[in-house]
Amino acid sequence: MTGEVLFATDGTARFIHDDDLLDVAREVGTVTIRRASHVEPTDDGRWTADMGPCGGPVLGPWNHRADALSAERAWLVEHGVPVPAP
Repeated sequence: MTGEVLFATDGTARFIHDDDLLDVAREVGTVTIRRASHVEPTDDGRWTADMGPCGGPVLGPWNHRADALSAERAWLVEHGVPVPAP
């Protein structure tokens, strides 16, 4: 497993999507998946990470999608894997 899992006092768990963690979570409980951000190309072929679903900013732009994905993950971890708005 490669991700971090955060547990709330009520026993619920949150984590950034990871196929291995998702398989484990499905074995022990009910899973709800919600989008926390959007990594999208810009009109000029660069990449941004829109953290709006979690109340955050638009990060970037970057020349490479991998850089936007890395920044997206870092922002989510730095902010405690916030729960996105429904």
